[in-house]
Formats: sequence, structure tokens, C-alpha cells
Amino acid sequence: MSAPRVIALAYDRLCTFEFACAVELFSLHRPELNVEWYRFQVCAIEAGKLRAVGGILVEAPYSLRRLDQLQRGDIIVIPGWRDIEEIPPEMLLKKIRAAYARGVRFCTICSGIFVLAAAGILDDRKVTTHWRYAEKLRLTYPSLQVEADDLYVDDGQIISSAGSAAGLDMLLYLVRKDYGVKIANQVAQRLVIPPHREGGQAQFIPRPIAEDERGRLSQLLDWIRAHPARDHSLSTLAKRAAMSERTLQRQFQQLTNTTPKEWIARERVALAKELLESSSTSLARIVELTGFGSEETFRRQFKRITATSPLAYRKQFFGS
Repeated sequence: MSAPRVIALAYDRLCTFEFACAVELFSLHRPELNVEWYRFQVCAIEAGKLRAVGGILVEAPYSLRRLDQLQRGDIIVIPGWRDIEEIPPEMLLKKIRAAYARGVRFCTICSGIFVLAAAGILDDRKVTTHWRYAEKLRLTYPSLQVEADDLYVDDGQIISSAGSAAGLDMLLYLVRKDYGVKIANQVAQRLVIPPHREGGQAQFIPRPIAEDERGRLSQLLDWIRAHPARDHSLSTLAKRAAMSERTLQRQFQQLTNTTPKEWIARERVALAKELLESSSTSLARIVELTGFGSEETFRRQFKRITATSPLAYRKQFFGS
């Protein structure tokens, strides 16, 4: 079977960064991977040179007719949309509906989800978008299940991401689905970004936290990540952050949308997943490195957060 075809849509007033995410992931030649990589093309939804953010002009080689060639498993990337108040051209919506009926997959970045919503193919589906647009999306399309806290949402044929850089998270996730964790990790290394980010966009939504408190809490999070094996009690963390325990809990909730205990558990599981994917380190050693205290606690927390066991996870992803 040949590699999936990927078409990124270009339009006037193009979102340059979101478009560049698709170009970076799908269009570069990657001989080091030793796989047949995606076949990438760009289609314009309107004729002529297209303006892009930053004063750039884009001239796409293909028109919307190219979408008619896509089949099940191929991908259309919608890199944002120029105005969430503007209904996209009917010809584009018609092509999207036809491609969806043929089993073509869709990836939207940031406001790009509004294009699929306008096409009417999202009823009762789970989706996400930039946190600034989430409420507008809910109000305009009430049949959608908007997961506003997520960096990206996979609902089968439709994968949507939050704002801008979350598009890279989503597209790396797609690579992982199509080619496996080993290839996705190699692509992430070339991009110099993490292969997977834990948490959601709630941690990026502005909160009324004083700058000195935000700085102290950010430094604390970095310190916890660097020392996962330590016994991080609320009292010791509050002392290190120079806050009261009550203040620490409140600021932690505002910044990360979770409790210190839960955030630490998820960070430890994230580290455990990396070790399970990339090494043959024993479970006992992983427990020691991640600070879970016992294998029983480790197994219980890992399954609660990932919905699978450590051994099953290793079997699925190690060396793949």
C-alpha cells in the first residue's frame, strides 16, 4: 500500500504558522526514516496569488479539483481559517462533504475546525480549537462536543487541535498512528520538540496570577520534572515555592487545571512511558526513577492514567 496523500488547503489571508506546520511535517524529504513518507500537495481554495500573514504571497500549484482524487485514508489539513465569522465558500464545503463520504481523514489546526463545522460533518463529534474560540464554536454549532481543554482530539476520521503550536502535537500524533512511535520520535527529534506533551491547553489560558507567583510556580514545576523520584509532599513543595500550602494549591489549580498530586502523578507516568518505549529498563528501576514508591502503586496509577498496563504498553510501543 502506498503512503497516504496529504493535501494542505491554502486560502487568501492564510495562517502562515499553521500552514508551515503541515509543510514541515509532511513535505520534507526524510530518507533517514527508511519508510515511504506522505505524498504532500497544496491546493488553493481560490484562484490567483494568496496573501499570507506576514506579508507573504503564496501561489499553490493545484485547485480544489485535486481533492476529488483523495480516497479513504488520505488526509486533508485545514491550517486555520481567516475569520471565524466568515462562512467558507460553498464549493470548498461541497468538496469536503464528498471527501468525507469517501473516508478521507481531516486534520484541523486552531480555527480550521470552523470550516468542517460549516460543512456539516461534525454533528455529535468531539472536537477542539484554540481556547479563545471555544465558546464561539459551542454557541455557533451546539451539536458539537467541544473539548476546550485538550491540545488535540482524535474522533476517528476527524482530528482537531488547539491553537497554533498544538498543530505540531496533533500532526506528530498522526505520524505515530500511521508509522508507529519510533518514527514519530525520530521526526520529533528532527523538529527539536517533545514527541508528546502531557496536559491540555488549560495550562496556557491566561489566569490572574501575579508575575512573581507565576515565576515561582513555573520554577517549581521545572524542579519537580528534574527530580521526579523525590517525595513531593504538599508541605515540602510549598516551602520550596515560598508559598503557603493553600496558596500553592490554588495557584496550581489555576495554572495547570489540576492538583499538585495529580500533576505529579501524570508527570511520573509520562516519564515511565518514555522509559518503556525507549529502553528495556526493569519495572523495579522505573519505579525507582519515577518516584512511585512501589510497583503496585506504579501499576495502579499507570493504568488509571493510560487505560493500559505498563507491560502491555511496552509490548505495544517498545522498539516499534
